[in-house]
Amino acid sequence: MDGEGQARSGRNRLIRPYAMTRGRTRPRIELAIEALVSSATIPPRDPSTLSTEYRTIISLTGTVRSVAEISALMRMPLGVTRVLVADMAEEGLVQIHQPALDAGKPDLNLLERVLSGLRRL
Repeated sequence: MDGEGQARSGRNRLIRPYAMTRGRTRPRIELAIEALVSSATIPPRDPSTLSTEYRTIISLTGTVRSVAEISALMRMPLGVTRVLVADMAEEGLVQIHQPALDAGKPDLNLLERVLSGLRRL
C-alpha cells in the first residue's frame, strides 16, 4: 500500500465515528464529560433493534460510568460519545446523572472518581 492509500484509510477512520452522529459534533443537551451514565432499568424498546454502539453503551453502563470512561472504553472520540449518550438519554435508553456545580466548580469527589476510573483503563 502506498502513502496515499494509507492516508485515505486513516482519513476514513476519522470520518466514520462522526457518521454515527450524522455529522453532529455537539449533543442536543448539555452533557459534561464527568457526567455519570447508567442504563435504563426498563428499556423502552427491544435492545436487539439498536445499533452496535448503542448496545455497547448499554452494556457498559450496567455499572455507572462517566461519559469520559465510556469514550475511552469504546475507543471513540469524546465528541461522538457525548452525542450518542445524549441521544440515548432522549430516547430513554440511559439515565444521565449530571454533576452538581457549586459556584461553577465540579464536585471534587466526582472528579477524583472519574480520574481513578480512567487510570484503571
